[in-house]
Amino acid sequence: MRAFEELRKWPVRNAAAGVVAGGSVATAGDVDQVFRLASVTKPLVAYAVLVAVEEGALELDQPAGPPGATVRHLLAHTSGVAFDSREVVAEPGAKRIYSSAGFELLAELLEAESGIAFPEYLREAVFEPLGMFHSALDGPAGHGAASSVADLTRFAAELLEPALISAETHAAAVGVQFPGLDGILPGYGRQRPNDWGLGFEIRGKKSPHWTGSTNSARSYGHFGQSGTFLWVDPEIRVACVALSDENFGDWAREAWPAFSDAVIAEKSLAANTGVQ
Repeated sequence: MRAFEELRKWPVRNAAAGVVAGGSVATAGDVDQVFRLASVTKPLVAYAVLVAVEEGALELDQPAGPPGATVRHLLAHTSGVAFDSREVVAEPGAKRIYSSAGFELLAELLEAESGIAFPEYLREAVFEPLGMFHSALDGPAGHGAASSVADLTRFAAELLEPALISAETHAAAVGVQFPGLDGILPGYGRQRPNDWGLGFEIRGKKSPHWTGSTNSARSYGHFGQSGTFLWVDPEIRVACVALSDENFGDWAREAWPAFSDAVIAEKSLAANTGVQ
C-alpha cells in the first residue's frame, strides 16, 4: 500500500503497521517485532472479559468495583474510579473518567470468579484462539501488554468478523455505552460527549482526534502512550494497526491522522475501482 510511505516520515526508530480489509492483510515493517502496547492493552483485556461474559463466568451488570458500579461501568470508564488509583471520585454512571485502575479491578474480578490467573485467562480466551503467539500481559491489566503487528491484525480481523463472542455482545462493545457523558480523552482534553463502548473508544464527533478526519463517527479502537494504535471503521470495513517505539506526543497528533486518511483514501479508491 502506498499509504505505508507515511510511516517513513515518523520520527521513530522502529515502526510497523497493518491494514485489514476484505479478508486480506497488508503490512509494512517488521510485523513480528514486539512493542509495548500501553493502553492498547485495554481492548484486549476487555475482549477477555466479554468472552467471560459469553461463558457465564461474569455478567455485564453484576456488581464490580465501587458500590453501585458494575462490570459494564468499569469497561465503559463510568465506574467513578480515578485514572491511576482506586480512589472513587464520582458516582457510577455520572461521568466518563478514563481509568486504568478500573481495568485492574476487572482483571482481579475475573481471576476471582474463574479461578484462573488473569494473564493466563487472556491467553487462553483471546491470544491462543486467534494465533496471537507474540502477545502477553506481563504488567497491569490497564497498560501492561506487549504484542506485534502480526498478532494485532489477527485481533483486528476478529473485530471485523467476530468469532469469539456473539454478534450481540460485539455490538454492545463497539456501540456507545452511557451516552451523553463528557470526559477527558487523554492527550486531547475534554470531549463533549466522550463516547466509549465496552473497552473501546468511539470516535463520534471528537475533533481533533488520533484517527483520520475521514474516519466515520462509528470508528472505534484505542491508542497507547507508547506510540501505538488500533482502529476499526465499520462503515468501510477497514481496520488499521500501527506500532512504534516513540511515545505519543505532538508528532503522533500530526502523523497518525495523516496515515489513517491515506489508508482510507487508498482503500476507498480500491473499493470503487475494484483494484486491490
